[in-house]
Amino acid sequence: VQLQASGGGLVQAGGSLRLSCAASASIFSLTVMAWFRQAPGKQRTLVAIDNRGTPTFYVDSVKGRFTISRDNAKNTLYLQMNSLRPEDTAVYYCAARKSLVSSVYDYWGQGTLVTVSS
Repeated sequence: VQLQASGGGLVQAGGSLRLSCAASASIFSLTVMAWFRQAPGKQRTLVAIDNRGTPTFYVDSVKGRFTISRDNAKNTLYLQMNSLRPEDTAVYYCAARKSLVSSVYDYWGQGTLVTVSS
């Protein structure tokens, strides 16, 4: 397994979770890593992007609540999620790509389910 996501679970609205994505060293060295999510019955959407340790994108709905980061020593990408809302309920996926330009991601984790109760 090249990307392994974990940390999902059931949390009440207003609570917090931290998702982790453990990567093989060869994958983690790729330039861009990201978190996506797919809510029930909806398409997968981009949540946040980390470009070589710098967050470069957050979808509007999570700005100020979510933080993407990476730990190079642990080859791990994180998504800290605070002030969670029921509409954040989704399967969250981590992904990585080689290209700085293309939006196509080369590697995907298996997903971790986040459920936010009201």
